[in-house]
Order: sequence, then structure tokens, then C-alpha cells
Amino acid sequence: MSSPAALALLTDGFGRVAETVTTLVTGASSRVLSYRPDEASNSVAWLVWHLSRVQDDHLADLAAVLAGRADPAEAGEHRIPEGQLWQQGGWAARFGLPYGPHDTGYGHASGDVAAFSATDGELLAGYHAAVHEATLEIVGSLTEPDFTRVVDRHWQPEVTAASRLVSVLNDTTQHAGQAAYVAGLAERSHG
Repeated sequence: MSSPAALALLTDGFGRVAETVTTLVTGASSRVLSYRPDEASNSVAWLVWHLSRVQDDHLADLAAVLAGRADPAEAGEHRIPEGQLWQQGGWAARFGLPYGPHDTGYGHASGDVAAFSATDGELLAGYHAAVHEATLEIVGSLTEPDFTRVVDRHWQPEVTAASRLVSVLNDTTQHAGQAAYVAGLAERSHG
């Protein structure tokens, strides 16, 4: 696949996630955004925050490696990628969540999800829009050789830029679909 075709597909895919997020959270009530079908489920707001955090975290790391500002993560290494909008854009302070400053929601238990308190649709939409804009800048800067560069040695096989991009797009698409499903349940549960 040529680089222009790959860039067009990635741009379209991430654009669809952004459209879904905007549709879900813009004008949504706090009740819908915080609704959890049961105590083991995630809320719409948590899912949107989580998919945005993962996209922010993983693409910031990818960009840093491709730009030569960081080496690919090694097996057993856990690092905080530079360039995340969550911290550098002041979003962590605006959300005021009870999690660590670099938490993405990965591995959250039911109690962690229950502690999620950000149910302002405009705040969620704003953070995701900022992450989406940064994503488009990163995707737009990719060259053909970038797609095969290893960006993470933590996994086997080692993760290339192409596989990281597809992984993030897959993850965010799944979570956006989950959020849409939960929003539908919330709307039907209270008439």
C-alpha cells in the first residue's frame, strides 16, 4: 500500500472515531455520560476519556520515537511518553480526576471507573478534539519508511509504527462503539 493511501485510510478512520465521540458527548446529560449498566461496567464518559488517553499516550510515544526524541521502549520498560496533551495541554488539571497524572485507564477496576467524575460533555469533546488534531498532524507527517520502523520492543513481535497505528485505531473504534451502546442503554433506561 502506498503511503498516500495509508495516510488517507488512517485519517478517515481516526476521523470516524472523532465524529462518534463528538456525537456521543455533545449535549449529552451528565446522567447519560455517567450511566453504568451495572457496577462492573464502564460509563460513556469513562470510555471516551480512556480512548482519548490511549490515543494521546500511544501516538505521543510513536511521534517521539519517529522524531528521534526517544528510543523504542524495551521489554519490561514502562515510560511516560513526552508530548502528551493530557499533561502538556493542561487537560489533567481541567478534568481533576483522582488518578495518577499519566494514567490512561488501562487496567482500571470497577472502583476506579466509579471514581471517574468528569461528566461534562464539552470537556470530553474538547480533549478528544485536541488529541484528534495532534493525531492528524502525526499521521500527516509519516513517510513510507516510517511505517516499518520499530517503535516499541516491549512486545513480541516488536511493534512497528504501522501496527501501533492500527492497534490504536482498533482500540479507539471498539471503545467508541461501546460508549455508543452504553449511551443507548442509558437513554432507554430512563425514558
